Amino acid sequence: MKFAVVGTGVIGSGWITRMLAHGHEVIATDPSEGAYERMLKQVKQNWPFAQELGLAEGASLENLTFTPYLEEAVKEADHIQENVPEIEALKEQVLTEIDFYARPDATIGSSTSGIKPSELQRNLQHPERLVVAHPFHPVYILPLVEIVPGQLTAEATTVKAEQAYEGIGMDVLHVRHEIEGHIADRLMEALWREALHIVNDGIATTEEVDKAFTHAAGLRYAQYGPFMTFHLAGGEGGMRHMLKQFGPALKKPWTKLVAPELTKDLYEEVVKGCEASSQGQTMSELDQKRNEFLIKVKKLAEEYWPEDTPSMKKATSPSVY
Repeated sequence: MKFAVVGTGVIGSGWITRMLAHGHEVIATDPSEGAYERMLKQVKQNWPFAQELGLAEGASLENLTFTPYLEEAVKEADHIQENVPEIEALKEQVLTEIDFYARPDATIGSSTSGIKPSELQRNLQHPERLVVAHPFHPVYILPLVEIVPGQLTAEATTVKAEQAYEGIGMDVLHVRHEIEGHIADRLMEALWREALHIVNDGIATTEEVDKAFTHAAGLRYAQYGPFMTFHLAGGEGGMRHMLKQFGPALKKPWTKLVAPELTKDLYEEVVKGCEASSQGQTMSELDQKRNEFLIKVKKLAEEYWPEDTPSMKKATSPSVY
């Protein structure tokens, strides 16, 4: 299968690494100056982690080509992954170009983390072939991709796209109703806003907030999500007991959810706190440690994750390409 990747930043390079690791041909494009060198450096840095997770037959960095010209990149691709910055007007412009130059039978996925697919389909000649396909960084390690069809997306497109992503080893979460931020980012955004309030109100430092999560809920959430975690918290009565006992607490003002004003003081406190927690390590060193950690956690979590369900699928059928 031939993939085209439009936009080769952190997410784009992550997609490229995953696609190559599963034995596919990839042609990448990015018009920015120095894009090729940055992409190649990033993919080569990612590659050892892809190797540790296991390469498919025929997987090779030699299957990667680059062009600064979008038309050249997408014209022969089976599936095109768009990863330009999260600016709606820019995404619409680039997707319109992709739609114009792509083969009639090609499918298009947008990596947008928050824009609804129906908004991205507005100016396309063939809106039926677009889905949101939202991954998580680092794309070459984390397996989830949220597939979100828009109002004009053809059902056949959704099926083809899901099979394409399953073909590169991803766990597909089909989001049936489009919403800003999809599912996972909305959950993370709620946590992020509350964390900012706690720091802004002087309750805890950034390091203390991080520890409160990583040393408690974070460990549990690697195995179970919020619902199963609270189900277990209910003891023998499970969620039924949990809701009876703690349901009334939902009316208490434990969370704010509306984000605090990002003042200069809050900005500086958050930035300086994170820099202090880095303990002098470079971003590359932190990235390396995170990847090593995630691979170990992923391998362990896979032994204990619940069995697949219809809404959480892995590749079970041959590709239609």
